[in-house]
Amino acid sequence: MIKYLSILSRYEASELSQLEAAELLGMSERSFRRWNHRFDEDGEAGLLDRRLGKASGKRVPVDREAEVEVLYRTRYAGFTAKHFHEHLVRDHSFAWGYTWTKTFLHSKGLLERAKRRGAHRRKRPRRPLPGMMLHQDGSRHAWLLGQPALDLIVTLDDATGAIYSAFLSAEEGTASTFRALAEVFGKHGLPLSLYTDRGSHYFYTPEAGGKIGRDLTQVGRALEHLGVEHIAAYSPQARGRSERAFHTLQDRLVKELALAGITGVAEADVFIRDVYIPDYNTRFARQAEQEGSAFVAIPGVELGEILCVQEERKVGNDNCVSFNRLKLQIPESPLRAHFVKANVKVRQYHDGTHAIFHGPRCLARYDEKGVIDEETKAA
Repeated sequence: MIKYLSILSRYEASELSQLEAAELLGMSERSFRRWNHRFDEDGEAGLLDRRLGKASGKRVPVDREAEVEVLYRTRYAGFTAKHFHEHLVRDHSFAWGYTWTKTFLHSKGLLERAKRRGAHRRKRPRRPLPGMMLHQDGSRHAWLLGQPALDLIVTLDDATGAIYSAFLSAEEGTASTFRALAEVFGKHGLPLSLYTDRGSHYFYTPEAGGKIGRDLTQVGRALEHLGVEHIAAYSPQARGRSERAFHTLQDRLVKELALAGITGVAEADVFIRDVYIPDYNTRFARQAEQEGSAFVAIPGVELGEILCVQEERKVGNDNCVSFNRLKLQIPESPLRAHFVKANVKVRQYHDGTHAIFHGPRCLARYDEKGVIDEETKAA
């Protein structure tokens, strides 16, 4: 106001032209004339913003405010402002912005304000192409409402952050790893490398918390067979990509499963695969730095016969093989009269089934309880 009055007096004294006065005030000539007219009519009061005291035309109606509050309290309690706003727009025809939603939730005491972030850390650059590096990890959490904690096994791409595979498992281990790798390799091909923690199913570590040894685990053997480099992480910070993904999943996936009324593992896996992962990748995956893909196609390769536990055994005098407290009976074979004392290889697949191989030939297949498959027996 003081600045305007000073410039106005200089304008009226013919020290400034109308254009010069307008430029000093940062407005157009037309606005300067309008201000002068309002000042002549109403004095300083005429220069007040005429929108003061009036409701904004963009204001959220009171009934919609009440609806938003009721929805959050009764159906979406615990959701972040962003997650809640996405559901408002998608499921409740809400046309107002995320910032209003966050501010409204804060004003009602329904959402705590975020804490200030810590010191800045520089992130490791992403790989430029999909398939150059995959991250695999598991997170134990109460994913299903009213059910005990389970491990969510996630495999995602370093270049884009896209999730390629995710499912629930009673316990993270060799079987869950092979299942995840079979899903990803079968659909996309072989990556150049796989980045994991140093869990006992991934690496042998002679000393707890120490460097990895040279001996290979079942997972290491399979990856070496396929030519996929296996990289070990030595700290949680080194697994930042997967750690941040799990932070999002523990917040959002639990709520989405509860909203859908899902309490069973099989049903949850279908929901995660067909509904949640596509939506997650649409929202959170980013464009790779370069076009193309580093995945290597593997036509004709039986991944299931590689991505499995393989252990050598010696056949007993009763033509049986002992494996994990099971007695696997070898049926009669046209290859030889018997297999007593023969060295064979037992394969255990991620679904719990088994097979016995003598060299390249499969002698028999069994279910998870060691019962022989009748088709194999007949053959």
